[in-house]
Amino acid sequence: MADAAGRLSKLAEEVLGAPLPVRIRAWDRSEYGPPGAPTLVIRHRRALRRLMFKPGELGLARAWVAGEIDVEGDLYEALDLLSGMVWERGTAADKPQRAAALRALAKPEVRAAVRDLVALAGLPVPPKPPAEEAPKSHGPLHTLRRDKEAISHHYDVGNDFYELVLGPSMVYSCAYWESPEATLEEAQRDKLDLICRKLRLKEGERLLDVGCGWGSMALHAAREYGVRVVGITLSEEQATYGRKRVAEAGLADRIEIRVQDYREVHDEPFDAISSIGMAEHVGRARYAEYAADLYALLKPGGRLLNHQIARRPLADEDAYHVDEFIDRYVFPDGELAPVGRTVGQLEDAGFEVRDVEAIREHYALTLRAWVANLEAHWKEAVRLTTPGRARVWRLYMAASALSFEQNRIGVNQVLAVRTPDSGASGLPLRSRDWRG
Repeated sequence: MADAAGRLSKLAEEVLGAPLPVRIRAWDRSEYGPPGAPTLVIRHRRALRRLMFKPGELGLARAWVAGEIDVEGDLYEALDLLSGMVWERGTAADKPQRAAALRALAKPEVRAAVRDLVALAGLPVPPKPPAEEAPKSHGPLHTLRRDKEAISHHYDVGNDFYELVLGPSMVYSCAYWESPEATLEEAQRDKLDLICRKLRLKEGERLLDVGCGWGSMALHAAREYGVRVVGITLSEEQATYGRKRVAEAGLADRIEIRVQDYREVHDEPFDAISSIGMAEHVGRARYAEYAADLYALLKPGGRLLNHQIARRPLADEDAYHVDEFIDRYVFPDGELAPVGRTVGQLEDAGFEVRDVEAIREHYALTLRAWVANLEAHWKEAVRLTTPGRARVWRLYMAASALSFEQNRIGVNQVLAVRTPDSGASGLPLRSRDWRG
């Protein structure tokens, strides 16, 4: 059992065809790898059993959530070094590496190293997944019941926990950074105000905020622009928190927060709709219905601002699959689409798409700010949830920040109008003149 780190590193090199770019420290206190590099700490050999029974990203994620592996040093640097080598990202560049790894498993010396790994791992019994893992769902995707369960898994983990991560703004979507030196709260305020200006909100108008979260958009729009807002969410905890904020702000006569699916809204028409970070939960099978429903809820001349994460397009779109770690631990049933598909489906529903603004780099800055908040309040975050849940959030937010920085995923604000038969969109001649 001595020198487990060296044996693991050599096995990884045989399988991957290249040395691991990080240092390894094993449960027997042995270390191996480049000095000065981030250290992958394997605290328990149970982590190896997880990889034996579930090779790839999900096995690693389970070991991370269970606290059986950790990183010492810069987490972003470690994830960047391992990306594409260990973590599956579904990009074309990853496929040759994984194919080479499969070919390597046919070599006698690699098979011998795998037998060594089995001996290192201990009893050949699959460990139970961590309690934080969402059970595998069955039945049709994106029914009302299943969507509510998925939203509850992600958002109903305690408002106090989200206060630590998100800060006073309580906005859980990409901020808009006028300057990298701005505070997170300033950037979130600027994002909410940008959306209000794009929608050209006017006093007395009626706004539907789809996926209203903890009520921040509703509060900003009602307070700063004098509109009446209906905010809808599928999270009971968010609704309770949002209603309390509305009452404390003295805006209960202008804002109504409901626990309701967008498919259940029937008190149209609205002058404007904001959908901020919600459409990722809709799914491919339901997106045409989503676009058509929002179109029907708007009056002629009504405006939609759809703020949505997008993935890069694939040569074979049928090959798209949801990231296992994200699906099991973060956003069950969440699906990303290329921005071109989103624009096309909005147009198919009848919308005139007037503006698309890519703000990918802004989300990287936002995620790094959230990670910094979580790390600064780590002990309290663990107390409010569980160690595993806090580890889930730290890993997914740090990995997502890198994905935005490296253009694996992006985020876009799409402004669309239910243009009336007259053709008068009601928007300024200069489409980016949001203050006009």
